[in-house]
Amino acid sequence: MQTIFILIKCDLGKAYQVADACVQEIEQVSEVHSISGEHDLLVKCYLDDGADIGHFVTERVQRLPGIRDTFTMMAYKAFV
Repeated sequence: MQTIFILIKCDLGKAYQVADACVQEIEQVSEVHSISGEHDLLVKCYLDDGADIGHFVTERVQRLPGIRDTFTMMAYKAFV
């Protein structure tokens, strides 16, 4: 299982709609957080091993209405 985090910049006034769409429409999304700073949302996703992260982000996430920009980070290890 691969864990990725996607920072999303939304069109003005669209953060809540984008957050809802992420949760409702993309099964790989685990959590969506509203955040402060340069980005509006932080999205945590779990992808199957071998899944193409670039295709997932560009074809599933970036196509949601209200998204202006994304920044994706890959996680290597979780410390719990």
